Amino acid sequence: MVLVAVLGLLVLTAAVAPVLDRYIGRSTGWVVAAVFLALGAVVARAASTGLSGGGVIEYSVPWIPAVHVNFALRLDGTGLLFVALVLGVGALVMAYSARYFSYGRHTGFFLLMSLFAAAMFGLVVADDVVLLFVFWEFTTICSFFLIGRSGYHANKPALRTFLLTAAGGLCLLAAVVAIRVYTGTSQLSVVLTHPVWAENPVFTRTVGVLIMVAAFTKSAQFPFHYWLPDAMAAATPVSAYLHAAAMVKAGIYLLMRFSPALRDSYVWEFTLVTVGLFTALLGAVFALQRQDLKELLAYSTVSQLGFLVAVVGVGTPGALGAAGLHTLAHALFKATLFMLVGVIDREVGNRDIRELTGLWRVMPLTAALTALSALSMAGVPPLLGFISKENLFAAFLETPGPGWLGTLVGAVAVGAAVLTFAYSFRIVYGAFGGPTTQRKLREPSLVFLLPAAVSSFAGLVFGLHAEWLSPLIDRIVLDLRGEPADVTFTLWHGITAPVVMSLVAIVVGTGLFVRRAAVDRMLDRRLFPVTGVGVFESLFDGTIAFGRRVGDLTRTMSPARHLALPFALLAALAAALVLAAPAGPDLPAPPAQPLDWLLLVLVAVAVAGLVSTGSRLAALVLLGVAGFVVALLFFTLGAPDVGLTQLLVEVLTVVLAVLILRRLPRDFHRVGRRRKAVAAAVAALAGSIATLAVYLLTGRREISSAGRYYLDEAYAQTGGTNVVNTILVDFRALDTLGELTVLGVAGLVVVSVLDSTGLLRTVPDREGARYDGTPIGSAVDNTLLARTVGRWLAPVLVILSLYLLFRGHYEPGGGFISALVGGAGFALAYLSAPNARAAQIHLPYIAMIAWGIGLATSVGLLGFVDGSFLRPLHVDIPLPGGATYGFTTALLFDIGVYLVVVGVILAALDRLGAEETPDDAPPSEPGPHAAVGGQTERSPE
Repeated sequence: MVLVAVLGLLVLTAAVAPVLDRYIGRSTGWVVAAVFLALGAVVARAASTGLSGGGVIEYSVPWIPAVHVNFALRLDGTGLLFVALVLGVGALVMAYSARYFSYGRHTGFFLLMSLFAAAMFGLVVADDVVLLFVFWEFTTICSFFLIGRSGYHANKPALRTFLLTAAGGLCLLAAVVAIRVYTGTSQLSVVLTHPVWAENPVFTRTVGVLIMVAAFTKSAQFPFHYWLPDAMAAATPVSAYLHAAAMVKAGIYLLMRFSPALRDSYVWEFTLVTVGLFTALLGAVFALQRQDLKELLAYSTVSQLGFLVAVVGVGTPGALGAAGLHTLAHALFKATLFMLVGVIDREVGNRDIRELTGLWRVMPLTAALTALSALSMAGVPPLLGFISKENLFAAFLETPGPGWLGTLVGAVAVGAAVLTFAYSFRIVYGAFGGPTTQRKLREPSLVFLLPAAVSSFAGLVFGLHAEWLSPLIDRIVLDLRGEPADVTFTLWHGITAPVVMSLVAIVVGTGLFVRRAAVDRMLDRRLFPVTGVGVFESLFDGTIAFGRRVGDLTRTMSPARHLALPFALLAALAAALVLAAPAGPDLPAPPAQPLDWLLLVLVAVAVAGLVSTGSRLAALVLLGVAGFVVALLFFTLGAPDVGLTQLLVEVLTVVLAVLILRRLPRDFHRVGRRRKAVAAAVAALAGSIATLAVYLLTGRREISSAGRYYLDEAYAQTGGTNVVNTILVDFRALDTLGELTVLGVAGLVVVSVLDSTGLLRTVPDREGARYDGTPIGSAVDNTLLARTVGRWLAPVLVILSLYLLFRGHYEPGGGFISALVGGAGFALAYLSAPNARAAQIHLPYIAMIAWGIGLATSVGLLGFVDGSFLRPLHVDIPLPGGATYGFTTALLFDIGVYLVVVGVILAALDRLGAEETPDDAPPSEPGPHAAVGGQTERSPE
């Protein structure tokens, strides 16, 4: 339970952070840091006993039972390493942010950072590949918002980062699907030991490539390396946590986790080693070209991640141990350097090393901490970075393959280490060396420097006592390889090949630093004809242009031209399905009743009038008549729910359409005979296909197995006797939730579009003057009957809607139907008003939409109590007399549906019925000739 408790508390921290920020502002960072430390201590305590003797900590409950996917968490040595980064480094960064930001509210930052920590924690302890993918995508989303919140300049970098990492997420999703299909399970610990990896080379190579692409996009490996420097538009605490210690490590974690299954694949080993070392060299060269300290650190991160990718590709026990050790070392020194660059930026207001000179005299403590971390990154003893680098060298020399391959890989690694040493000293000297020109600067407060000092000195302490880390690294290797690492972490092993390689890196790197002017002149040029950002923008613009060309095929202001191609395709498809459909059971056609023929005749009359009238209002009325008759047909066929829904939708459609049509000319524009003939032919074809399909399907097929299941299992599974409602809120609740969300978004779009455009302006009525002096010209007199009836009927309809809402699980009704009835009541009340100003709706319909979606989603989360999202819970409530009332959370879901639908209806009535009044026009009063917007007002009817 400890794992799910920690995950839940992280989510709770995210929920509470905005409240804390409201009262204590930036000091919320201290509270969040304390929570992270406390949770880290809890995990460490649990791990000290749970992981002893090769054990693991596990938690699992059903999540998606239909496909046997569980909410499974599992902590082993590998997971513990990354949990330490998530919570330990996360605590330092959150404490740092408490003084990095200025006074004021930073709600979005603390909320998103806490959510990101929860997502990363879930990612590294997930024991189900589906769950792992979900958390993987959550980190992508949090990163997008954290980058984008930095201002307008960060919008494009945030979008580029999101699109690239989301594309990698799609590759991971494809791998997850393939794994689930070929292994028959989604449990990660079982998947990694499945024999299919050895038995099916094609599957192994395919999944390996997909996982590598996903990891490369997350960990900024070539050719996806450009997003990490691009993401430096984010605030420094975000860069220190996400882009140095946590998010970019997600790709490393993924590669390490799948190493046991893919280590014998030549494609896996060759690709990781080659891409990793090339990225290490490329990132180092780019780092030496940069003048901005933060950008320099970004490219150095790319380079260090390349080392980690390459050593995971080597795959030997020593290599995996080195990967674990360097992951920790990198998180410590890189998070420190990002935080200290943020300190310099805050105090000096500049990060350009050409303008930062001699700061060591005025900021000695900052200079010392920066130098300590840079020396660890450069691999100088006695720091942890030196020990991890030596282990990297030893691992590269053991690269499987021909004897010369290890030597070649080791030589390339030494070359990258030389450049690492050079850019590490470039950071320190660029900011603190040379003459002091800004003597008025002072050292920032010790509280501001404390988090960076902790991580910086941690690199020194672990370097002097690296044996403290041996149990963790041994356990990581045991998890990934099934055998101990057999490596002793110490500063001195004698004269060995890794020691010589380190010495070469230090000496040559020092030479490059001494000759830095010549190096700068050599690198002061464009090394490649293209940039990563430029390639991305070209692909992005090309994709948009291609989509625009495809859209141009049907993009037109003419509805007829727009619908021509889709209609032709649908007609052809329908005809093919009707002609090619297998013959159904030989069932007799249902007997025709006189009422059936009467209703069909009414539909035909309404349609005939509809296609012949020239008045928009008459066409709408006739269309409503046809809809009403179809609703009667549903009633006669024994489908009261569907019939009632159809009837109510027709009522509201007519009302809302009238509000729109009154802004348009009264009559349709005239068209030629040829167009009429084409329209008639199209209508006849569509009607013929629909008639044939209805004739072949109605009453001539047996009930499907799905339909039979719903009829037989509705009461047993849900306790409800209204099968239609149980399908909507029990069996297919996820579909309903999705449609509900779309409906809510549509309502918000109606509000925003109509409020931000001039669409509320009514088209002048050139014939309105003819009503002056008549009862029709008086809005007050014209609405007398509606006001008299609506005063009593509107409340009755609202009360009736609540009755239908609460009985919907057992009798015809439910959230959607009841909301339509309630909406009809509000529509009647609206139409009863004498003018738009009096009809204005004051109910909080936007809040109703939000609360409805929130309530439906919360009810879905309650389903986890019984094992699955949106699974209804049932409770029998005793009543007087020994009776019981079967309460179900599906009723709460229906209430959410009710709120959203009513909210959308109210939004449409209020916004579509509004009149735009000039700013200088006095408020109109109801009366025989009340004017709104300078026009003679007519009743909304």
